[in-house]
Amino acid sequence: MNYLLAHDVGTSGDKAALITPDGRVVATAFEPYPTHYPRRLWAEQNPEDWWRAVGHTTQRVLEQGGVGPGEVLGLAFSTQMINLIPLDAMAMPLRPCISWLDGRAGAEAKMVMRRLGGRKAFALIVGATLTGKDLLPKYLWLKRSEPDVYSQAATFVDASGYLLYQATGRLAYEWSTASVTGLFSLKSKTWSDFLIRFFGLDRAKFPELVQSTEKVGSLRPAAASHLGLLAGTPVFGGAGDAMSAAVGSGAVGEREGHLSLGTSGFVGIVTSKRLIGRRGIATIQSADPTKLLLIGETETAAACLRWAAKELYGAESEAGIYKRMDDDVAGTEPGAGGLIFTPWLYGERCPVADERLRAGFLNLGANHSRAQMTRAIYEGVAYNLRWIIESIADLYKFRPDPLRVVGGGALGLPWLQIVADVTGCTLESVPHPQEAGAVGAAMLAAVGLGLYPSVEAIKTTLSPSSVIVPDPAPRPFYDESYAAFRAAYRSLRRFYKDVNRKES
Repeated sequence: MNYLLAHDVGTSGDKAALITPDGRVVATAFEPYPTHYPRRLWAEQNPEDWWRAVGHTTQRVLEQGGVGPGEVLGLAFSTQMINLIPLDAMAMPLRPCISWLDGRAGAEAKMVMRRLGGRKAFALIVGATLTGKDLLPKYLWLKRSEPDVYSQAATFVDASGYLLYQATGRLAYEWSTASVTGLFSLKSKTWSDFLIRFFGLDRAKFPELVQSTEKVGSLRPAAASHLGLLAGTPVFGGAGDAMSAAVGSGAVGEREGHLSLGTSGFVGIVTSKRLIGRRGIATIQSADPTKLLLIGETETAAACLRWAAKELYGAESEAGIYKRMDDDVAGTEPGAGGLIFTPWLYGERCPVADERLRAGFLNLGANHSRAQMTRAIYEGVAYNLRWIIESIADLYKFRPDPLRVVGGGALGLPWLQIVADVTGCTLESVPHPQEAGAVGAAMLAAVGLGLYPSVEAIKTTLSPSSVIVPDPAPRPFYDESYAAFRAAYRSLRRFYKDVNRKES
């Protein structure tokens, strides 16, 4: 039998998956690696850790699945985005990767917005204000703060480009990951030479562009030995994590949408229209070369549950704790006794672009229990997602229903039911929600191999495994609580601006 190999190279570690051409996951393996925080607002990773993990996990899934190297038809990566790795003339990293979590380039973000008319004008044009976490400011920070590294850099790549080079020896930047740099034209699918020159960057440092389904090259001998595969195995462009998850959800047709409940969360809708971003909603390149992805991302979704597991339940590991939390939530009445949680642990991108926001419990009284606090967290994330969904409907007239749901949060039925009840959307869960990114990358390789004529053609292959229908009974109460949630932001935004002034 033949298989596809995909790697979901995330922030906490790499997950490898062996996947059949019809999207069935046969074996998975995970290996963690660290994130380093050398200074306030800084977050870095060593690219060598990613490649080491890719080698180890590949060998483990082959052994687990009882699969020989010759049975692997092709390889693709789903990767974290908005990161920067400068490579020298020998394609060696000149410094650790500046992670998407890294917010060091705040001054450069403000400079970019000033040059383009100011913060408010920039937000009107692009849809959101720029922050120190965005990639264009990071390029400018490197040039200003580490000029020797900048001048020595022959090429800028991200996680995707680094791994594609390690695998094939070809330097490339994949379309979907390039679309979040701020320097990629969604119209022409090329680097914007004008913007690169305008910001004083060097065009020669940006490598050639490749499509998600394009064969980038073949595994070179050293890479094949590292992975335990055959030299010459085809390697395809793959995509960024959000775009790969969209494909893995099976919601790949025009105006179809999916909801990702991972550490962060996002609502993504496939469209062929180039739309102007608003309220933190952005249009980026889809993994389907013929389409775009309208996306509204909240910085924290499952991250809020992880915080609760540690701080409210004292959990040192995740084993069994979410089942306990789910049981507490299922046994607690909707509305959590009037308690409201705002889920902005790391600031927010969408539904409001404000990096100074923070999370909090509102209306907390001595009468509230831990179970009610936990339910308030589940509901608070759902209110935030409803705000994103309503913003998309209001601005763009897109309201996909049902929504395919992916990510680790899709494993928790109480949370899915709360999200369905709060948003009013039917949710369709896929068979392997935690592996959606890897499944999506594998399907992109399958299209590249000619097993499917297009990305949209995989829709009939990736069917939902369960359906969660909204319960109308708690809807009136949720409507009232949602209105209070929205009002809380209006009341508190000035407070957060004042107390977190140093953060921006």
